[in-house]
Amino acid sequence: MEAFGLLFHGFSVALTGYNAWLMLVGILLGILVGVLPGLGAPNGVAILLPLTFTMPPTSAVIMLSCMYWGALFGGAITSILFNIPGEPSSVATTFDGYPLAQKGRAAEALTCAFTGSFLGAFVGILLITFLAPVIAGFALEFGPPEFFAVYLLTFCSFIGIGKEPADKTILAMMLGFGMAAVGMDTMSGNMRLTFGSPMLMQGIDFLVVVIGLFGIGEILVTMEEGLRFEGKAASISPRIILRTWASLPRYWGTLLRSACIGCWMGVTPGGATAASFMGYGIAKRFASEADKFGTGQIEGVLAPETAAHASGTSALLPMLVLGIPGSATAAVLLGGLMIWGLEPGPLLFSSQPDFVWGLIASMYLGNVAGLLVVLATVPIFAAILRIPFSIVAPLIIVVCAVGAFTVHNSMSGVWLMGIFGVVGYFFKKLDYPLAPLVLSLVLGDKAEDAFRQTMLASKGSLAIFWSNPLVGSITTLALVLLFWPLLAALWAKRGQSPISLRRNGVRS
Repeated sequence: MEAFGLLFHGFSVALTGYNAWLMLVGILLGILVGVLPGLGAPNGVAILLPLTFTMPPTSAVIMLSCMYWGALFGGAITSILFNIPGEPSSVATTFDGYPLAQKGRAAEALTCAFTGSFLGAFVGILLITFLAPVIAGFALEFGPPEFFAVYLLTFCSFIGIGKEPADKTILAMMLGFGMAAVGMDTMSGNMRLTFGSPMLMQGIDFLVVVIGLFGIGEILVTMEEGLRFEGKAASISPRIILRTWASLPRYWGTLLRSACIGCWMGVTPGGATAASFMGYGIAKRFASEADKFGTGQIEGVLAPETAAHASGTSALLPMLVLGIPGSATAAVLLGGLMIWGLEPGPLLFSSQPDFVWGLIASMYLGNVAGLLVVLATVPIFAAILRIPFSIVAPLIIVVCAVGAFTVHNSMSGVWLMGIFGVVGYFFKKLDYPLAPLVLSLVLGDKAEDAFRQTMLASKGSLAIFWSNPLVGSITTLALVLLFWPLLAALWAKRGQSPISLRRNGVRS
């Protein structure tokens, strides 16, 4: 019952006129970001984050989180109408969404996609509402060994159950750790890896890095591929919406399974893309007409969209409670919270209740508003895709440059953005994952501090990581995940088939 009281207090915070207006602005910007290939939720949040520095933290994160929901909604529009995934998590939606549009059922497919997204996000928000306070209370007992063990588990999870090859994930993570070490050592005060450059004395700002990696890198790849927009037009009438909603109860099993898959993949660092493919694959496995998947099945649209939104929403749970992001977008939001002077973790729930519960309440409101707005504005955002990409791309680059400049009001940010844009381009061309790099950049110094504090307390003994059942179990699970690819390869050679969550062939 306490959660209900705190949630109602959060609604009083989120429903102020200013916050409600920012909620609508965030949703519209998010749909635009989701519709335009070359952006996406992590890119859009990273680009707009510098513009929120003058806002109160609660208002800023409400707008950015609503932009996140809008981007996930918008990705389905291009997937279904143009067969172009606006978001990586929308790739699986194209398999049956575009064939439905080719059959003249675009409005029905879009209604199913948006409704599935709404239901998946709603389940994820319920998980955050009732589980976050419990985990936060439990995590108050954590000390440096427990926090390092949790950080280690997060890093190893990307290696053990991520969808990218383990060697590429490790290399990306090592690069992130190296960048996190640049600047002043937080414990000794010494300068590290600055090479005498004043620009690097304050470290490499994560915001400039993500703007370059996601924004500029994706634009360069998209321009090289010569993207063109060709697709179907669609408008959604109230009659089609009501008729489609009336048919959805028959798919309750698909919706429930996909929501559970999405929540699990969000809390663990599986990501929305892996969740959407897993949701699609399991829906096909349980379908009575599995052979018709790929030719225009409603379940083939409902499953990936529900799973992706459930994953994208529940990824905020570990970020708020433990300070560990469950997705690239959550990692960007985590960095934003630190810039605003907020320390994500269990103490956030007791020290900043207005912020935490205002954010959770805005998730409910933003999800409902996002569904209504996207249903009403499909023709408008579909028409945007008629603009030549040669015009859209330079505008996006200008917005990225403005965002990088405003971080420190210096051209050095723009130059660094350009450098990391090239790095992002090669990462995408070579299929190296960006999420582990961003995660290690954001959490690298925190993990280092926790490890060094633990070593000082134990006088250099690693046995402290097995000094009690809690830290011992977390550390052991982390090591199992770290060596899981090797164990899987050994088992495969012996003719066995271990369970693997790895999904191949999809860029993050």
